[in-house]
Amino acid sequence: MKMTSEVERIIQQMQNAFDGEAWHGPALAEILGDVDAKMAAARPVASAHTIWELTLHIMAWEEVIRRRLGGEPVTLPEEQNFPKIADASEAAWRKTVEGLKEKHKVLLAAVSVLPLARLEDKVPGKDYNVYTMLHGSAQHVIYHAGQIVMLKRALDH
Repeated sequence: MKMTSEVERIIQQMQNAFDGEAWHGPALAEILGDVDAKMAAARPVASAHTIWELTLHIMAWEEVIRRRLGGEPVTLPEEQNFPKIADASEAAWRKTVEGLKEKHKVLLAAVSVLPLARLEDKVPGKDYNVYTMLHGSAQHVIYHAGQIVMLKRALDH
């Protein structure tokens, strides 16, 4: 039996949350699979973000985490944390979903070359280490995937 490194186990958790066989239920990519632009832009809960806003938020944080792995002390201003939708067309929604998948792929590639010792390094500008950040990345995806499921249910989908 092959021993798996901690980095490989973290990557597996990140993949499971995003587009893998998550034990908790459907992964994010599956949840977004039947969402169209109209549904993504709808606001069935007045005080909640839309599916589209949540998708852009997840995408932004996939990039933040990748950049932090590269040593940048990145912080997002609110307009980048939950970006506004400028174009609510179907093409723009598909571009958003593809952009999210690409950001996730790039993040996984960055994690895949991470030396095991880096897991203990402090994240630039933060009080936690890379290990905590990467596990947090998977948890972040799962958290917002659950919100998206609830928004879909509120839309009777």
